[in-house]
Amino acid sequence: MNDTPRKRTVASCTLLALALGAGTTACGGQDSHPLSARPYDAARQVAFNAPPSGTKADPDKPLVVTAKGKDGRITDVTAVDTAGRYLAGELSADGARWRSTGPLAAGTRYTVRVSTENGGGDPGLRTLTFETASPKRLLGIELGPKTGTYGVGQPITAELSRPVAAPADRAAVERSLRVTSSPSVEGAWHWVDDKKLHYRPKEYWPAGASVEVRSTLDGVKVGDRLYGGPTKPLKLTIGDRVEAITDAATHQMTVKRNGEVINTIPVTTGKPGFSTRNGVKVVLGKEYFVRMRGTSIGIPVGSAESYDLPVYYATRVTWSGEYVHAAPWSVGSQGYANVSHGCTGMSTGNAAWFFKTVREGDIVKVVNSLGAPMDPFGNGFGDWNLDWDEWRTGSALLEGTRDGSAGAGAARLRPRV
Repeated sequence: MNDTPRKRTVASCTLLALALGAGTTACGGQDSHPLSARPYDAARQVAFNAPPSGTKADPDKPLVVTAKGKDGRITDVTAVDTAGRYLAGELSADGARWRSTGPLAAGTRYTVRVSTENGGGDPGLRTLTFETASPKRLLGIELGPKTGTYGVGQPITAELSRPVAAPADRAAVERSLRVTSSPSVEGAWHWVDDKKLHYRPKEYWPAGASVEVRSTLDGVKVGDRLYGGPTKPLKLTIGDRVEAITDAATHQMTVKRNGEVINTIPVTTGKPGFSTRNGVKVVLGKEYFVRMRGTSIGIPVGSAESYDLPVYYATRVTWSGEYVHAAPWSVGSQGYANVSHGCTGMSTGNAAWFFKTVREGDIVKVVNSLGAPMDPFGNGFGDWNLDWDEWRTGSALLEGTRDGSAGAGAARLRPRV
C-alpha cells in the first residue's frame, strides 16, 4: 500500500462561509488553508465568519452557509441551541447554499455542524459555534394558579406581560405552552384577551391527576423584535371530584364526591331582582369572615334592601361577590324560598361543613334559577359554561380562532348576600 498522501490543488478544495448578516469577518486563520488539511478532510476548508470581535449575532438575521468553489458542495447542516432546539433551514438542490427558514433564538449559543463533500466524494465535517444577542424586548408569562392541590374544575391560566394580538404571534406563544397530565387528557388553550389565556380539558380533570405546565418560549421570537423570557414551571395535583349542585327551584344543594352523594343541604338563593347566576362556577377561595354591605352592590343605605351583616364560612365563587355562606337569619326560608341578594345561604352548621369539604377548583353549579347565565370569563372561572367546540375556537392553533378582541370585563370585588 502506498502511504503517500494524495496531492490536492487549491482549486479542488471547498470553502464554506457561514454568514450571520452583514458586517461579518472571517476567522479561519492559517489552519483553514487547503494544504494544511488532512487527506479527504474537506471540513477543514470551512471558515467561520463571525460578527466583529466582542459582539454577538443579530437573531433577527438569517443564518446562511455557502459553498465557495466549483468542486465541492454542502450535504447537510444542523444548528442547535443550548436548549436543544433545532434551527430549521433549507439546502439548495446543488448543495451550494443553506439558509435558515426559522427565526434564531436570542440570548443563546448555537452549535452548527456542517457536512461537506468534494468532487471526489470525500466527506467532511466541521463544528462551528456562535452566540446570539440578548433580546431588548421580552415577553414574560406567569402561569397560574400557584402550585398545590385543586379541584377537578380548576383551569390553568397564563398571564402575559405584553399584549399579543397578531394570529401568528399568538400561535408562537400558544405553541410554547406545554401542558401534560397523568393520566393524559385532551385539552386546549383559549385566548381570553390579548394578555390572558386559559387552559382546560375537554371534561373535568380526572380525580387524582398530576398536571405539569411549562413554557419553551425563552429566547424564541414572538413578533417584531419581541422574544420570550423565562417562565417558572407549574405543578398541580387534582383532588377528589367534588361537585355541589344547587337547584334554585327546589331550594336544595346536593354535594357529591367522586359521583357519590355525600350530603343534601336546604338552601336559599337569590330572590327576584337579585337572582343567583345559573351555570357552572369554580371555587375561588374561602374566607372565614366577610363583612357584607348592600352599598357594595349599589343598594343605598336606608332602603328596604339595605343590609350590613357579619358573614361566616364564606366560600367565594365569583369576583363580584357571590358566595356560599352561613345565613342564620334566613334559616326559616332555607329549603322553601329564595330570599338572598344572590348568594347561596345555609345554616351555620351546614356552611361550616361545606367550608371544610370543598377546595379551590371544586365545582359549584346552579340550575333552575331566574338569574342570568354565568359569564365564561371576567367574574371568576366560568370556563365550563362553553361547550368543547366553542372552547376550541379560542385557540390560535385551531381553525376558526376568535380574535379575543372583546376580552373579559374588569372584575368587581363586591360581595353579595
